[in-house]
Amino acid sequence: MEDAQIGWIAAIIIGGLAGWIASAIMKTGTGIFLNIVLGIIGAAIASFLFGLIGVGFGGWIGYLVAGVIGACILIGLVRAIRN
Repeated sequence: MEDAQIGWIAAIIIGGLAGWIASAIMKTGTGIFLNIVLGIIGAAIASFLFGLIGVGFGGWIGYLVAGVIGACILIGLVRAIRN
């Protein structure tokens, strides 16, 4: 998240959008607050995981892509744990 060089307000907005996209892809019925949390945490997780293999995301679009991928990973993990 620090590498993307975006502010906290932008992180919340992009995180919400990323969480909403991920919830639509994964077909969940989460609310706006959970979408924001999923997107922000998802971006941090995806940035870390992709950083391990040498892939970096930058800027708003990169943060959005990382957020969607990471949020989908989080939703998948939660589903696997619950079932």
